[in-house]
Amino acid sequence: MQRNFGGRRALLGAAAGATLLAAPPPRQAAAAAGLQRLVEHPQPVPLPEGLAFTDAEGRPTGFEAFRGQGLVVNFWATWCPPCVAEMPALDRLQAQVAKDGIAVLALSNDRGGRAQVAPFYERTGLRHLGIWLDPRGATGRGLQVRVLPTTLVIDRHGQEVARLMGEAAWDAPAAVAAIRRLTRTPAPTTTTTRS
Repeated sequence: MQRNFGGRRALLGAAAGATLLAAPPPRQAAAAAGLQRLVEHPQPVPLPEGLAFTDAEGRPTGFEAFRGQGLVVNFWATWCPPCVAEMPALDRLQAQVAKDGIAVLALSNDRGGRAQVAPFYERTGLRHLGIWLDPRGATGRGLQVRVLPTTLVIDRHGQEVARLMGEAAWDAPAAVAAIRRLTRTPAPTTTTTRS
């Protein structure tokens, strides 16, 4: 399916889901999660300056407001079926990685802004994601986003380190591990007590 998006033709990335009956090997798990399309950059890519989007209240903000955090930036819209399909996984990802200093920013491209996005969040039970808006698609164009959904992984220095075009199971263990690694988040430590 094609959709006119911001003056450009955009392909809606539709990834077929896979049902797993047993714990697959890591490579299979990554493929099942959609991570085979995750492109890691050989060198971090600085973000263009002056990119701005708004919060739910319409206040302008930018990536500099999240300096020092790892970011998972997802460009999506309520009219995009694969976007809608992955939103619950992004919500669960946010719940898992918030304690690691990682924020999931789901930037909606819906022209209706909050009036369109807030009811969608309510209907689908999204509780952990904030509402972020890019209704004119300016931030997406600035980052050369041509397909919805597209997700960027931004490290703690504010540089893009990976990108995935299309849908993914962002809450799958392989995806969470990749996000932590790419944002340079140390693995959680486990402590054992001896009697």
